[in-house]
Amino acid sequence: MKMSSCKIPLAAKVAVTVFLAILVPVYLHTYGPTNFLWFCDAALILTTAGIWLESSLLISMCAVGILLPQCLWLADFGINLLGFHFLNLTSYMFNPHLPLFTRGLSLFHGWLPLLLVWLLFRLGYDKRALFAWTVMAMGLVCICYFFTPPAGARLANPNIPINLNYLYGFNDQQPQHWVNQNIYVVLWLGVLWFRRHFVVE
Repeated sequence: MKMSSCKIPLAAKVAVTVFLAILVPVYLHTYGPTNFLWFCDAALILTTAGIWLESSLLISMCAVGILLPQCLWLADFGINLLGFHFLNLTSYMFNPHLPLFTRGLSLFHGWLPLLLVWLLFRLGYDKRALFAWTVMAMGLVCICYFFTPPAGARLANPNIPINLNYLYGFNDQQPQHWVNQNIYVVLWLGVLWFRRHFVVE
């Protein structure tokens, strides 16, 4: 899909960049650097780069990687607002010990999917995206599994993220007990890889 040069308005590029410039130091101070290993945070950074480079590959990678998970985040957030519990993906948004401004920054989970859809219309979809995101996601999974705290970890700073990318199940209080944890992660990696063969691009 070919379009004229300068496919993305400068105002959009600047707005996303300013937001990221605010979010990064706040998140570093509150959560520490490992927080950027979350798929959604990595996608926000990649999206910002993709906007400036007007790269359909980077934008498409983020779209195939997080559109569905972000819909789950929004559903979980909405259900929590109503006073019920679903997957507990957004419980931190209701943590009174976190500053409201910091929690407010996490609302990017709501507008990022819409931005990505708009960017796909502007730049087109790159069919290499699913493979590229899969490789990157598998790398993040390995880093998170070997170098970040598991579910149930008790840390001096309670804001440091644990159970990154839900490698120990959806309960941050304790690891899943369905199967051996190493097998669980291998299966998780398998889902990421074999998804390539079942998604029509």
